[in-house]
This record gives sequence, structure tokens and C-alpha cells, in this order.
Amino acid sequence: MKGLFRVLAGIVGALLLLMLAIVVFARFHDGPVAAFAGGPFETGEWAEAKGLDWSFVKDMQTIEFQLLDPARSRTVWITYHDGKAFIPCGVPNFRLWKQWPNEALADGRAVLRINGQRYAVDVVKTDDAAERAAVFSELARKYGSAPPDDGSLDDLVWVFRIEPRDRG
Repeated sequence: MKGLFRVLAGIVGALLLLMLAIVVFARFHDGPVAAFAGGPFETGEWAEAKGLDWSFVKDMQTIEFQLLDPARSRTVWITYHDGKAFIPCGVPNFRLWKQWPNEALADGRAVLRINGQRYAVDVVKTDDAAERAAVFSELARKYGSAPPDDGSLDDLVWVFRIEPRDRG
């Protein structure tokens, strides 16, 4: 029995070390590594976000997203409605795992990297009922589920609208 426990403890320890190595590696990597937050974007041509028709993201499942402060990147869902793009965020106040939503409230300057192109944007939390309803409808279409649109989950699902900004 002791031998089995040692083997299991060794496997768990090895997995934890592997996870730690991935987290450390990702923080210095050009962008996120799978589900792990990565470092700031270093590659990708800059593209103009002003006047951009975001309809090209309509059927994309995920994009890469980086806040400028702090400069960490992650993979996020994206939705499109009426010429605008949105990033939904579930359980935004679960700070143990998800810090970016509150960081975006403090400083919404961000960079999106989509198909190798970087876009300078601001992410702005929207509480507009029509925008939220449209995003929830898109979530249902793209991902197969969406929160109820009755206001009961306003604190559990935030929606950030993407606004263009100058790179400077």
C-alpha cells in the first residue's frame, strides 16, 4: 500500500512541477500558451482598428488578447454584433484564476492578435442591455450555451466592447 501511495504522490508531484514549468514558460512567451496566460505580444504586423468592420471575427472561436498594464496575454472568446466586437467574461470576480477583467476596468488599453495581425484597442465594460442581449445570443449560436438574459447573472458575466485606439 505504501508503494502505491508513493507512486501516486510521485505522479501528482511530477504533474504539479510540469504545470509550474508551463506557467513560468508562458509568462515569458510571445502570447498565451494554450489555457495559460502568456507574456506581451512581440510578433504580428500592426493593423488599423479604426473604422474596421469586425465581421471577420463572427465565426472565430477564440483570439489572443493582451492588456497593456499588466502586460499579460490570454486566449479569449469573441463575439460580433452590428459592426462591433465583444469579449465576454464569465465569473469575472474569481480573482484566484481570473484577474484580467478587473485589471481591464482599471486600464482598458489592450492589444488583440488575430490571424497574425495586432490591433490597438480599448476594452470597455458595457452594461447596455441591448448589447448584452446580442452578445448572449451570439454566445448561444457560437458556443452552444449562453447565460439567461434576465439580469440575474450581471455580476457573473461581464461583456467588454472593443473600441479602436491609437497605438501610442
